[in-house]
Amino acid sequence: LTDRVGVLSNDFCVNLLDMSIRWSPTSEAMEGYIGRDGQGSERWTASRADLVFGSNSQLRAIVEVYAQDDGASRFVSDFVQAWVKVMNLDRFDVR
Repeated sequence: LTDRVGVLSNDFCVNLLDMSIRWSPTSEAMEGYIGRDGQGSERWTASRADLVFGSNSQLRAIVEVYAQDDGASRFVSDFVQAWVKVMNLDRFDVR
């Protein structure tokens, strides 16, 4: 859900909450979804795991914080802190 592949940003959060996008399943299995804009053009593709962040009330509340106009810096900061914590917890040579 981003046009800036390889860039750490809050694009996923912003685009997930875009109410002009209409999601429809790509198959009867409903594993993948296509997001179309108001003109019917394909804009995004997503999995069920991606879309749960917009449909679950608790996860959506978190996404809404990061999708705010000033949420980009907070997203990057929180992501970096979580990443460092996970990486350090995986190091058994450091106690």
